[in-house]
Amino acid sequence: MNIYTIIVAGGSGIRMKSNIPKQFLELAGKPILMHTIKRFSDIFSKNNIILVLPEKHMNYWKKLCIKHNFKINHSIVFGGENRFESVKNGLKLACEKGVVFIHDGVRPIVDKKIITNCLEYTLKYNCAIPYVKIDDSLRKVFNDENKKIERDGVIRVQTPQCFNVDLIKEAYMQPYNKAFTDDASVFESCGHNIYLVNGNKKNIKITTKEDIKIAEVFLKLK
Repeated sequence: MNIYTIIVAGGSGIRMKSNIPKQFLELAGKPILMHTIKRFSDIFSKNNIILVLPEKHMNYWKKLCIKHNFKINHSIVFGGENRFESVKNGLKLACEKGVVFIHDGVRPIVDKKIITNCLEYTLKYNCAIPYVKIDDSLRKVFNDENKKIERDGVIRVQTPQCFNVDLIKEAYMQPYNKAFTDDASVFESCGHNIYLVNGNKKNIKITTKEDIKIAEVFLKLK
């Protein structure tokens, strides 16, 4: 069986207030993106890792790989104008039947259980989307008003989102729609059911400097 992992790394440093895109910032001594790639490389002996990068960051990434002696095999494709186009570009390298994981480059703490559960469900149901329950109270803001939202039945989805290769490639043949907030929404728009698996709260998406500190704690605990 062919296993592909598309790691989308098109972020910027705006919310970090950094000139360096967040996926390249250091976490425990090496770039966040290297931790993310290693998570998938460690689990599957044969894993076609596809890294989606902005073209302008290609040389910078190559220099980082040399500096950190990073030798995990991976292919690189250039990103598009948005995440939809970036994933679509990555899928062009998923040439054979199998399973594809699509993962945020700045989720470096994803654990083996989430990944293997996603694989198991996808082999049965053609997709698997990890999630966690919401503990916080929710409110919706519109115009100058806000109202409470019932959190029962509301969840937060994570990545990796995992799919049958042929079906997700077919889904990405449709035109872009601003309603596509993740790969599951693209897949669902073609009439496919979405199957959920347990994620966990350690699988954070790093967007701020505080998130890096939290991720470092999780790494030490592991």
